[in-house]
Amino acid sequence: MPEDGSGCAGRRRPHACVLRAALALLVVVVVGTCIAVCSWRPAQVPPESPGWDVAELQLNHTGPQQDPRLYWQGSPALGRSFLRGPELDKGQLRIHRDGIYVVHIQVTLANCFSRPRPRATLTVGICSPAARSISLMRLGFYQGCSVASQRLTPLARGDTLCTNLTGTLTPSRNTDETFFGVQWVRP
Repeated sequence: MPEDGSGCAGRRRPHACVLRAALALLVVVVVGTCIAVCSWRPAQVPPESPGWDVAELQLNHTGPQQDPRLYWQGSPALGRSFLRGPELDKGQLRIHRDGIYVVHIQVTLANCFSRPRPRATLTVGICSPAARSISLMRLGFYQGCSVASQRLTPLARGDTLCTNLTGTLTPSRNTDETFFGVQWVRP
């Protein structure tokens, strides 16, 4: 006479005990695999430097009329400007980490009340190393006294960004009107 409830002893289903054990083992393996797959995360590679490279700069001074370059400065002591990662080299921004960056700039001309005459153009580019020299942005003051733009662009370690203002007009020193910066987005 078979025992009640066990299902393993008896003549009618001698393989039932083996099937139940195999089914229980299969359920444990599937649940264990799901838990392992769902909780697994790849090890994160630490960045080259802590945090994201970022700079927000304000105008320092413009060079002599023969030099169209704009010179920048960045320091928390100056207010809303700072450097974390990149550095300033003679007023120009040098990148220390390869990657995709957002480059942004806004320049407002001083003593300008309508469309500037003669026409002025603002350019942002990689000025060194010479092998990577290229213009990234060229903005004309066609509609008024202020221009602003941003773009994503790949930059390499050692790239130095330069900003040039053509024409005889000078940029405003107001930090709300004239600023320049970069932010690292990804490798």
